[in-house]
Amino acid sequence: MNAPDRLPATLPPVTEDPRYIGQPVPRQGSRRLTQGQGRYVDDLLLPRMAHVVYWRSPVAHLRVLGIERAAAAAMPGVLAVVDGHEIAAVCRPWVAVLGHLAGMKSAPQHALAIDRACWQGEPVVAIVAETRAQAEDALQALDVQWEALPAALDMETALDPATPLIHEALGDNLCFTRSLDTGGVDAAFAAAAVTAEATFHFGRHTGVTLEPRCQVADWNAAEGRLTVYHSQQAPHMMQDLYARQFGLPENAVRVVCQDVGGSFGIKVHAYPDDFATVALSMLLKRPVKFVADRLESFTSDIHAREHRVHGRIAASAEGDILAFEIDDLTGIGPYSMFPRTSAIEGNQVVNLTGGPYRHRQYRALLKVVFQNKTPTCQYRGVGHPIACAVTEGLVDLAARRLGMDPLALRRRNVIPDDAYPCAGVSGIRFEVLSHEACLRRLEQMIDYPRLRAEQAELRARGIHRGIGFATVIELTNPSAAFYGVGGARIASQDGATARLDPQGHLTVMVSVGEQGQGTEGIYAQIAADAVGVDIAKVRVVTGDTDVTPYGGGTWASRGAGIGGEAVLQAGLALRANILKVAEQMLRREAAGLAVRRAVVDAASGEPLLPLHELGRVAYFRTDTLPAGFTPELMVTRHYVQRDHPFIFTNGVQASLVEVDVDTGFVRLLKHWCVEDCGRVINPMLVDEQMRGAIVQGIGGALYEECLYDADGQLRNGTMADYLVPMAAEMPDIEVAHVQTPTASSQLGAKGAGEAGTAGAPAAVMNAINDALAPFGAQVLSQPITPEKILRALGKV
Repeated sequence: MNAPDRLPATLPPVTEDPRYIGQPVPRQGSRRLTQGQGRYVDDLLLPRMAHVVYWRSPVAHLRVLGIERAAAAAMPGVLAVVDGHEIAAVCRPWVAVLGHLAGMKSAPQHALAIDRACWQGEPVVAIVAETRAQAEDALQALDVQWEALPAALDMETALDPATPLIHEALGDNLCFTRSLDTGGVDAAFAAAAVTAEATFHFGRHTGVTLEPRCQVADWNAAEGRLTVYHSQQAPHMMQDLYARQFGLPENAVRVVCQDVGGSFGIKVHAYPDDFATVALSMLLKRPVKFVADRLESFTSDIHAREHRVHGRIAASAEGDILAFEIDDLTGIGPYSMFPRTSAIEGNQVVNLTGGPYRHRQYRALLKVVFQNKTPTCQYRGVGHPIACAVTEGLVDLAARRLGMDPLALRRRNVIPDDAYPCAGVSGIRFEVLSHEACLRRLEQMIDYPRLRAEQAELRARGIHRGIGFATVIELTNPSAAFYGVGGARIASQDGATARLDPQGHLTVMVSVGEQGQGTEGIYAQIAADAVGVDIAKVRVVTGDTDVTPYGGGTWASRGAGIGGEAVLQAGLALRANILKVAEQMLRREAAGLAVRRAVVDAASGEPLLPLHELGRVAYFRTDTLPAGFTPELMVTRHYVQRDHPFIFTNGVQASLVEVDVDTGFVRLLKHWCVEDCGRVINPMLVDEQMRGAIVQGIGGALYEECLYDADGQLRNGTMADYLVPMAAEMPDIEVAHVQTPTASSQLGAKGAGEAGTAGAPAAVMNAINDALAPFGAQVLSQPITPEKILRALGKV
């Protein structure tokens, strides 16, 4: 790989003694995990622990007429059969809206449905038993009488007068609407030499994490203290929510998230059964474990991405993009999800559509509607894949109308690298991006002229290959503008505590947790460089609200940029304190000292004082230090990004596919990605983050969709029927980087966890349509299945 196109003229002070930042260091924890020593929630066994299963609504909409629980309660091992009224006595209802999304509404929601269930899978009755098997056996003996109610299922008709209201008190099935208009869109389209329009459809899909959602709630009545062991992304958020919903002081709630087997946004929400499990522990005064099985995960985990977007683009004869216009309709289930809300994804689509380009006219209309399906909310990418696919699909249509190469059209229209800082047409603010550098790098990687020549040669032989591109922007490192301004108590800051132990080892406690993405590894690298110790002597602790500083957790690609900066600042502060101790012990000015695995002479590098000796004196022989001097070898620092609402990253992706026009099957041949995530902390980890995210994006583009029948029944809620991308289907994915560090932090890191998912669907879709271009066919409905391709070709 060549050197990055753009590097800062000067590097932050942390690189004065570079060792680990920027290096492909194997991540901490991998040895433990590969030896089967992971600490997952389902491994946890507590004294007197009971198990809960939930009777969930079998239909899209029902009214509860009665619950006959005697037979279930008499089953062996059963401790309690509990309904929504009993849970509501200890757990308050919630309404998931955000103040800055003007006019947004949702109905009050309970931990267990009371009187009425609004989607297939909503929990209604809890059965608690000594073992999971006993609880499941008793579930068969539970008799819930219910009647089916009319259901609102089709988002296209959700607002029609004839469609049943899901919540009569709300007056209609509209959750949120937003419009944006720069004012010159009609004139731009009237003046355009070329216009193109299309309707894009995006199917629902879900996260399918390796570890399902699970928790153990342990209410200690004697201490008035709640401990929840959770597979979650945001421990402090859940601590706050449990405290508020159950009327507890926040310091009476501890949330522990140790190893988490994947999350992807699925585990950043507060689910009804989360609260119900805690309520059951409080009612029974004993630990209660809930583990979703794979079947119920399909109807209880959030879904995402159900959108219909009609879009238009206008361009001049020379190939300048003049305007975009979109109309986005999305269905979110019967409630907005708590506490982040289900309107965020559609709001992101409005903000991000057209984002990489320098046009100045844009109009958007968003409608978010309720429906009797599983609730949707934030999943990896949160609106980015929709906005990117619509934008890039329209750009390709314009290029085709103009007779212009699609890569050349992008080069002509991206915001130039020397134009920053600037604002996008939707009002989003860009600090520094590198579209031109990324496009240059990509064109070198793929050998574009050769690919086009090969494509033409193969077409002459009846082999149809396509090349697709997607330019990407991704919001990362969010400020309080994301949630805090709307009233959601979700921290935009993160914290880190760094402690030098007496033997000279370093313990770092961070509020951003480990979900399998390798944050513990990069925090060890940052801390080792910041303090000046060997990485083998660094231990990282995350995921425990009793131990780690307060913070937001893992979401919005913020682990490196916000959590990493907190670690850096804590490490630098600890190093300064180490030098203050050394100054007293050595009777030498701290300015002439440095920490390089030991305290050394800064000029010559001569070792002067081992860290274990400094620790021994600081902790055990303070009598040898001057009076009035107290060693401080444990420091905490927090970091919050305040310079911009978000720190944007960017990149570009390309996909090479082959379409069998007789069967409609798509073969993925190669995928390329150039990503600018600012300072790269660990190239090995960020490359694998990108590859994993790209695979998830390909899943949405080609395979994954939650399919419902006319009655609101999920048709494919098993791993036998719900398709996910497997190793055999995936192409080789080549990743490269351009580095434009953010000036909002000393570390300069942006995020990278979602950018692959954001761009891959657009690149794959455009590649398929490039392959179908000789037939005058196109497919703009994801997932792009063989049936849809054959329909576009007029073969079925």
